[in-house]
Amino acid sequence: MGKTIRLTMAQAIAHFLKKQMTVIDGQKVQIFGGVWAIFGHGNVAGMGEALYQVRDELPTYRAHNEQGMAHAAIAYAKTSFRQRFMACTTSIGPGALNMVTAAGVAHVNRIPVLFLPGDVFANRAPDPVLQQIEDFGDGTVSANDAFRPVSRYFDRITRPEQIISALKRAMQVLTDPLDCGPVTLALCQDVQAEAFDYPESFFEEHVWTHRRLQPDADELAHAIALIRKSERPVIIAGGGVLYSQATKELISFAEAHGIPVVVTQAGKSAINETHPLALGSVGVTGTSAANAIAEDTDLVIAVGTRCQDFTTGSWALFKNEKLEMIGLNIAAYDAAKHNSHPLVTDAREGLKAMSKGLSGWKAPAALADRAAREKKVWMEAAARAMATTNAALPSDAQVIGAVARTLGGENTILLCAAGGLPGELHKLWPATAPGSYHMEYGFSCMGYELAGGLGAKMARPDKDVVVMVGDGSYMMLNSEIATSVMLGLKLNIVLLDNRGYGCINRLQMGTGGANFNNLLKDSRHEVMPEIDFRAHAESMGAISVKVASIAELEQAIEASRNNDRTSVFVIDTDPLITTDEGGHWWDVAVPEVSPRKQVNEARAAYEQALKQQHVR
Repeated sequence: MGKTIRLTMAQAIAHFLKKQMTVIDGQKVQIFGGVWAIFGHGNVAGMGEALYQVRDELPTYRAHNEQGMAHAAIAYAKTSFRQRFMACTTSIGPGALNMVTAAGVAHVNRIPVLFLPGDVFANRAPDPVLQQIEDFGDGTVSANDAFRPVSRYFDRITRPEQIISALKRAMQVLTDPLDCGPVTLALCQDVQAEAFDYPESFFEEHVWTHRRLQPDADELAHAIALIRKSERPVIIAGGGVLYSQATKELISFAEAHGIPVVVTQAGKSAINETHPLALGSVGVTGTSAANAIAEDTDLVIAVGTRCQDFTTGSWALFKNEKLEMIGLNIAAYDAAKHNSHPLVTDAREGLKAMSKGLSGWKAPAALADRAAREKKVWMEAAARAMATTNAALPSDAQVIGAVARTLGGENTILLCAAGGLPGELHKLWPATAPGSYHMEYGFSCMGYELAGGLGAKMARPDKDVVVMVGDGSYMMLNSEIATSVMLGLKLNIVLLDNRGYGCINRLQMGTGGANFNNLLKDSRHEVMPEIDFRAHAESMGAISVKVASIAELEQAIEASRNNDRTSVFVIDTDPLITTDEGGHWWDVAVPEVSPRKQVNEARAAYEQALKQQHVR
């Protein structure tokens, strides 16, 4: 028998976490960037005391909202290209459930985060305890069961020794490029305080490295053969390119074989958008250049992407009847989607192997020539959309132009999540460096933006983090502005106030619906709310200014460069204007029957559009 050390279960967790390491740029660092904690009766005595003991080795951060701190943890891991991540601990009940939405964000986006919510008493002696959910037909259920469908791995710890196998399994999931995602270990509050003689070996330093799955020889040969016979191939680059750190290999592959590159929301910044073969965003929120090439392509090489409906234009974008697809993905689940020919491999290794097998082969020159022509047209349209204006209510695109002119560049991380801004940013933001564009659009979670900005800044304190957010998302979750000030982490927040949910209002209008319950003026009210966002942000410690024009916005941003803390810029915008160029149809079902003429007309147009849909 080896030596043991007597610790509580919570202490064992803390000592284990601080010993998990990874290697980044040749330097060994802790793989956990810290622990977010909001304490309550379900974790303050156990995890609280344990984290206090290691506070100098494993920092604990206090947030203002459990969902917010979980979003910050997710953004930290995403900004770190999944090489490092964080843990989050809460009490039982509402504290735990506040993190479930964030768990959904992490699950959809395949982002590692460790959730450590408190749970009910394992011994059940004091049941029902405060905040306990009782199931009339199942005595084992607690609030934390809500985490099951949005966790890659779930465990409830009812004995202190169970944490040994549970933490080992958790680390395997958090660091695996295939299984990567959220892990939930529900910690019964009495067990957190129970002691056990843990083997000292459990707390030895462990270095986790990035596993790179090599391509299968037969799948690789088939992919190469498909590319060789194609005439109009296109590469769709997804988030997997960034997580694999395969951006150089992507560019080398595209250049060597003359293949244009288009990007998903998660994949944007995988290629410098000034590159001649970079055509920008594809699909529903795509550029005219990317979508023109995608419509005619006879071979999609999908690298590290789930090919969700915004990417494929709900499967109405690709119109070539001879279309084939190669699914280059670490996950067989994604690689074989949509009748694709799977190439199950790490993105970097797969691109290198395909390029080697294609030695001497290049797509017809006419493809790159057309890509250049289409890109020129698009760049002119984008410049018009982002040009400065004296309009009383500028468009989102015009605000994006102002921010890009003043804060754009390789040292900036642009972050956003939901509403109308992601569509405009996907098209228009000039991403030039890997990770310079940070969009949560897998779950499109309103409220991610400000907390996400905090997490991104924690991961990359050397970068200028710019958060663009609408008034709707701001109102849902803004409390981590105060946390950013408390931690001395400066964010640049551009708040676009169109007085409502402008994006969904436009969708409502586009499907024939009446203007109803989206813009504040179209919602049931006796008094129209007049929210002073400048004063609100200032009350949380930020430096804040309300501007009246694009020119004033640029001046305010320039003047803020020496600000020592989070700065917020508020500007009123038009809720109806979007960039006309680019984009594609999106399948949003319109009612078959309605007493309203507008809905019936929209239904007729919808039925025509469905004829272009070719589900694979």
